[in-house]
Amino acid sequence: MLRHSWIIFTKDLRMEFRSKESLNAAVAFSLVVLVLFSFAFDPTSEQIHEISGGLLWILFAFAGVLLVNRSFAREQSNDCMNVLISSRVPASALLLGKSLANTLFILLVEAVCLPVFGIFYNINLFAQPFWMLLVCLLGTWAIAIIGTVFAAMTVSLRLRELMLPVMVYPMIIPALAAAMQLTTVLSTGKPLESDNMLWVRVLIGFDIIFTALALGLIDTVLVD
Repeated sequence: MLRHSWIIFTKDLRMEFRSKESLNAAVAFSLVVLVLFSFAFDPTSEQIHEISGGLLWILFAFAGVLLVNRSFAREQSNDCMNVLISSRVPASALLLGKSLANTLFILLVEAVCLPVFGIFYNINLFAQPFWMLLVCLLGTWAIAIIGTVFAAMTVSLRLRELMLPVMVYPMIIPALAAAMQLTTVLSTGKPLESDNMLWVRVLIGFDIIFTALALGLIDTVLVD
């Protein structure tokens, strides 16, 4: 399974980096939204620390859906989707490989946005780099695994661009809430206290539960 996942992962990377369509669109969208937010909020205000986590993770959720929307849609040309389903590649390996590729794409968007956000709003988001990296990895995986499953479910729909965010956003609310809370605390430069560990456990639990559910249900999703 891991070998097949790696093959799917590298294939999606090659296809995306060859055209950079989705990645460029997600990065451009994120930077435009950050600039617009900077006009709406006073960057010198203390209030910006309180809403920094919410702003960032809403932005990452929007950019993530833009990216996962293409993960199965690009397989529709030349009937590649049916070839993949009927091949020896297990559906779980297909999902895992595409989720890993989407995670990397979203992390690249975050790698561009976090320094820009820090400069525009005068916030040091990397005062505790280990915790910031952990929150980004866990939150991004939550968006990627849920988004990739629903991208598989909606790939044949005519209104998939509309249906995908409607289905994804309600499902990732617990993970987004946890990532927002932790990012807000980290943006103040204060160490995470014991009560903040609850949000870390929520993120880890969310990722484990929904990854197991996604891997267990993906056969049914792709066959149907």
